Amino acid sequence: MRTAYTVETVRTAERELMARLPEGALMQRAAAGLAAACADLLNRAAGRVYGSRVVLLIGSGDNGGDALYAGARLARRGAGVAAVLLAPERTHAAGLAALLRAGGTTLSPEAADAHAHADADAHAHADADAHAHADAHVGGGADAAIRRAHLVVDGIVGIGGKGGLRPEAARLARLADDSRAAVVAVDLPSGVDADTGEVPGAAVRADLTVTFGTHKPALLIDPAREYAGSVRLVDIGLDLPEEADLEALHHADVAARLPVPGAESDKYRRGVVGIAAGSARYPGAAVLAVSGALRGGAGAVRYVGPAGDAVIARFPETLVSDKGPREAGRVQAWVVGPGAGDDASSVAEVLASDVPVLIDADGLRLADRDAVRGRTAPTLMTPHAGEAAALLGVDREQVERSRLSSARELAALYGATVLLKGSTTVVAEPGGGAVRANPTGTPWLATAGSGDVLSGLAGSLLAAGLPPLDAGSVGAYLHGLAGRFAAHGAPAGAHDVAEAIPAAWRDVRDADA
Repeated sequence: MRTAYTVETVRTAERELMARLPEGALMQRAAAGLAAACADLLNRAAGRVYGSRVVLLIGSGDNGGDALYAGARLARRGAGVAAVLLAPERTHAAGLAALLRAGGTTLSPEAADAHAHADADAHAHADADAHAHADAHVGGGADAAIRRAHLVVDGIVGIGGKGGLRPEAARLARLADDSRAAVVAVDLPSGVDADTGEVPGAAVRADLTVTFGTHKPALLIDPAREYAGSVRLVDIGLDLPEEADLEALHHADVAARLPVPGAESDKYRRGVVGIAAGSARYPGAAVLAVSGALRGGAGAVRYVGPAGDAVIARFPETLVSDKGPREAGRVQAWVVGPGAGDDASSVAEVLASDVPVLIDADGLRLADRDAVRGRTAPTLMTPHAGEAAALLGVDREQVERSRLSSARELAALYGATVLLKGSTTVVAEPGGGAVRANPTGTPWLATAGSGDVLSGLAGSLLAAGLPPLDAGSVGAYLHGLAGRFAAHGAPAGAHDVAEAIPAAWRDVRDADA
């Protein structure tokens, strides 16, 4: 399982480790991993390290020091390395000295046409006082150097940075983005919020982020995740708490949670999921929710609602009832809301049951908050950003830019587990603890009815005995993987996603075999 920790937790672990290591050793570990990743990228992009052109964007934090030491390693391998010093008086002194000794040069961040030049006297005295001689190395030409570079390394702002980039740094970030250079971010793309995944202003867009010790939440959560590119984790020996702040499942984690029938299982022991969904206007929502439920591991599916004819015509194995949820027969979990229109009575009946309940779509609007909070059995809510915004009383854009905090707030407000759907689907529990971010999916899943399939799938996993956090995160993982299989680079409908769930299930299971 991939795990991520907040800045405070990481800083504490770093301080504890630095107290046990020689001074500077931790930064050298980070720089060695960063340099190795940069060398790999240069070998792919330029065919070599020797003779390649590297530009370092250096701020005043420790990640600027990481970048300078990594640049020194690349310079010793024959790369031409120039550092753009955004805060010369606060540049990491030892890192700058190491770069100058290795033959690196410095550049002014201001736009200019002249190229940087090396100063032999400054090299000779770099160890004694790197800052005193930095001015002798600062030349023009940062813009031209970035345009000509094979690699740009972002060491502007560390994980503690807040707010977007300042104008000069933002201009250089845009130049790097517009250039042909590969862009590597040190620990985290500068300008994104490490803990929340928010991007409050201008930020670096990286092709690769080399992060140290552990993932940071922003590397797993959109919109920041989009800025990180590929992520490479460098182990620097941090001792981190057992419980993370954020988790992302892998195939093996999902496989370990999949319900598997035993020799003595029958359809009732495997679990029965009830689907209270659909309406005269939206019968397809019922069909799609049932399609997901039938592929989710439960032994049987009961359908209650006005779309019974459409459901039975498509899925004759469904147990269809023309009575309300209370009279439908025993189930181990309920899914309520997809396409329900204004059927508040079915939502109320389901919420009054003593089994796990998944609430989606119209059910979210119709569910009484106090009724949800008063339930003794687990509840899983599955809103998209617009629905979450309506429940929280904010605009959709706020939810989109702060997905992590929105899911946590909604879970606390309703006393329910919340699966917030979107570009990064996250699952948060009402009592706090690690939030799960879903790593699978495809933009092609943004299609009508896709969420209905997910509701049925996750509801079936609830009926099979998974707790809400697992049912939601495993359901989202399989749903995202099925979306990839169904689309395969082309548009796909919700029914295609449902039909691809068995392939996703087998892919997860076989990878763990």
